Order: sequence, then C-alpha cells, then structure tokens
Amino acid sequence: MKRASMCLGAAACLVLLAGGDARAGRMFAGMPGGDGAGDVNLIVRQVKVTPVRAHVGDPVRVVAVVEDRGEGRGTVTMRVYANGKPVAHRLFTYDDMDGPSALYRESFVWDTKGVKPGEYRIRAEVFDWKDSSPFDNELEVKVPVTLLPAGAEFPAGQAGGGEAVAVDPRWHPDPRSEEAAPRNSSARPGIERETASGRTQ
Repeated sequence: MKRASMCLGAAACLVLLAGGDARAGRMFAGMPGGDGAGDVNLIVRQVKVTPVRAHVGDPVRVVAVVEDRGEGRGTVTMRVYANGKPVAHRLFTYDDMDGPSALYRESFVWDTKGVKPGEYRIRAEVFDWKDSSPFDNELEVKVPVTLLPAGAEFPAGQAGGGEAVAVDPRWHPDPRSEEAAPRNSSARPGIERETASGRTQ
C-alpha cells in the first residue's frame, strides 16, 4: 500500500513538472526574440539600382525597401545578388517596436572591380526561417545592369548612368513615404530606419 502511494505521488509530481515545462515552453516560444520570435513577415517592397549602364570597376548602388508586417523581431543577413551570385550583404535588424508595417531602407554598394563585362540581373533578398510567407522575401529588378569594359564607349544614343526600379505590385505606398523621409521618422507610414553598407562578399 505504501509503495503504491509513493508511486502515485511520484507520478503526480512528474505530471506537474511536465505541465510546468510545457507552459514555460509556450511562454518563451511566444516571446519576441525567442524560438517563436512572434509572427515574422518580412516583405521586400522595392529595389532600386543605380546606375544600370556602367563600366567594370564602377560602384553600383542597390537600395531596397523592406516592410515588416509581423510582430516579431530579429537579425538576419540581407543579400544582393547579381545573376544569382551574392555580391553584397549586411546584417538586417527588424523590430516590432518600430510600429506596424514599419519600413526600412537598406543601401548596398556592389564593387564591380574584376567583374566580367556583360548584363547582370539584380535581386535583393532578406530571408528569415521563421517567416510566415517566404515567397515575398526577395525582389528582382527586370532591367539588367550593363557593364562595359573600362574605357569602352556606350552604344550610339546611350550614356552611362540611369536607374531601374522594381516594385512589389501589391504595394501602394503612401506619398509621404518618400526616400527623403528623415531617418527614424516618427511619421507613419515612412522610412523608419536607413542603413548603408559597402561590404561585398
């Protein structure tokens, strides 16, 4: 009888401990920055490339606008690709404390020194494994960047420079969310944070 009581008591303790662990796990999973990291939903809304006609060795600037539609926070690596090859990257931090549908403008510089002349399609990607809709974590610019050998003349009627922009067709930004929006602007919707990096990979 005594042994049965001890077994029942031990079983009750295990049940209580397991329940406590499960509750703790759910609590931590729901906390931003934990394994659950909240509801993550990052969307690349716009990618601008300047210039689209350049010589090998010229820097090419890529500016991407990312919207955070989720409630999580975290830091991931954002990358720029040229014809599928990563050419620039930086750490991208998003935070639900920036408000609902916060916009971030991230600036990259692709150093084309040593790159073969030709046409290059530019794509920006910000990927988080916890994202609820990873299909919109990237956006490609349809107009390619044309790189000519250093010193070569552009075809007749063309000049160096120009820009190309790709915009998510589902995105209809407020006119107030211009590129001239101040950094860390409190006006919404607007560019909440602007960062830049010249690092290449």
